Amino acid sequence: MPERLTGYPASPGAVTGPAARLGEPPSLPDTKPAVTDPAAELARARDALATVAEELQRRAEGKPKDVADVLFTQSVMAKDPGLDQAVQAAISAGTPAPWAIREELAGYQDALRAAGGYLAERVADLDDIGDRALAVLLDAPMPGLPDPGHPYVLVAGDLSPADTATLDPAKVLAIVTERGGPTSHTVILARSLGLPAIVACPAAKSIVDGQVLAVDAVAGTVTVDPSADEIARLQAGEQARVAALSTTSGPGRTLDGHPVKLLLNVGAEGAGFEPVAAVDAEGVGLFRTEFLFLDAETAPGVEEQEAVYRRLFEGFAGRPVVVRTLDAGADKPLKFVAFDDEPNPALGVRGYRTATKFPELLGAQLTAIARAAAATGAQVQVMAPMVATAVEARRFVTAAHEHGIASAGVMIEVPAAALRARELLAVSDFVSIGTNDLSQYTFAADRMLGALGELLDPWQPALLQLVALVAHAGAETGKPVGICGEAAADPVLAQVFAGMGVTSLSMAPPAVAAVRAGLRTRTLAECRDAAERVLTATTPEQARAVLG
Repeated sequence: MPERLTGYPASPGAVTGPAARLGEPPSLPDTKPAVTDPAAELARARDALATVAEELQRRAEGKPKDVADVLFTQSVMAKDPGLDQAVQAAISAGTPAPWAIREELAGYQDALRAAGGYLAERVADLDDIGDRALAVLLDAPMPGLPDPGHPYVLVAGDLSPADTATLDPAKVLAIVTERGGPTSHTVILARSLGLPAIVACPAAKSIVDGQVLAVDAVAGTVTVDPSADEIARLQAGEQARVAALSTTSGPGRTLDGHPVKLLLNVGAEGAGFEPVAAVDAEGVGLFRTEFLFLDAETAPGVEEQEAVYRRLFEGFAGRPVVVRTLDAGADKPLKFVAFDDEPNPALGVRGYRTATKFPELLGAQLTAIARAAAATGAQVQVMAPMVATAVEARRFVTAAHEHGIASAGVMIEVPAAALRARELLAVSDFVSIGTNDLSQYTFAADRMLGALGELLDPWQPALLQLVALVAHAGAETGKPVGICGEAAADPVLAQVFAGMGVTSLSMAPPAVAAVRAGLRTRTLAECRDAAERVLTATTPEQARAVLG
């Protein structure tokens, strides 16, 4: 009888295909040899790390800028002088190169986990660096994506940034991982590529290469060795789903015509903004600008920023564009500013707080945005990340208005902002809820930690209650309330958000059609009824059951 595994449905779709597991990382030998020539051993370690850094840089060539940035950051980690010094000390004390690299990286990982937030997300990067360095030192196969010569369902414990960045959607049918949360990089990547994906499926560890898998990433199930009838049912269901999506177009609205704008999350420019601008969406709800800053040696000037913003605005001519100002700080370090050491960077100077410490960065960015908007005549709005109080909101909105930007708002990413949303909306032109970070801070659960994936489920009643609170405040003040977190890509949850009073949903481009179709299955009254009943649920499962 076929075995059925369950996990979190991260990116919708259904496929059938053979499994191929991610290449296993090398293991250290059982016996640790003695170090007879420390200088030679150190040279081996340095050569291995240099090889890893060079390979990561090579992989970055020709990739979109956001992908290249991930790989470049990893290559910098492999060449970190602090790591070199630590490995040198360990080898001098008699530890062989493979053990020295593994042990010193483990120490770095402990520090990053303790820091939380963005830095904790870099733990997987260090795992990947260590695995690759060990493969070089032990003359073992390099871990990474398989290449069986035919399309396959990729099965893994989790995916590293290097693996996700080089994944070929022409070869990979779907993704199934044992770990990973609803807002992990794997989920974001899968949605951006339109690949079916299921994460947090612990039983996937039992899957072996070549087994046929029926992946239903709508229901969140993986059937191992499915019968012909099961395959036929899955394929028929997927064909019906795709056919239904292909018939939808135009603005987002409920069955009875109530508007809910469907917007796009846009990152680095990559090959240009033309492909994303061609998507049938109503504009941009989140343009992430930090790619201009995070790998820069010096602060990008007004002219450099203006040129990028103009290209975006021209691509979306006639449609609104919401630009998020720099989301960086102690947990997303900048090379050209000095931050104080912080015991917990996830709760430190980041987002808009960086602008209070380095106001010249915000001033230059607002100037560039305003110039680009004036030159193109675009409908431009700006919003600040990590705003916690109405005082912060007022300062940012005032600064934006003084720079000539007519519409300015803030992101709701911390519970304090959600709880006082009416006060923030009173001094803002709009707000946008970042459900990824709002979940993380509400549940004190690292969004990258698969073991806590249940807490980060976007159907968690506490999160939905905060969203409803903000939406209600928007209705009271007559101000727009959008959502730009991963929760916005859920076609069923979109109906709940519409019922709560959310006015726009911003998501990865491949998700738009499904969300549009989902909204059109219910009237506004039905959405409101569903929202009321969802808020009485005590578990995510109960909340989902409200809409069947």
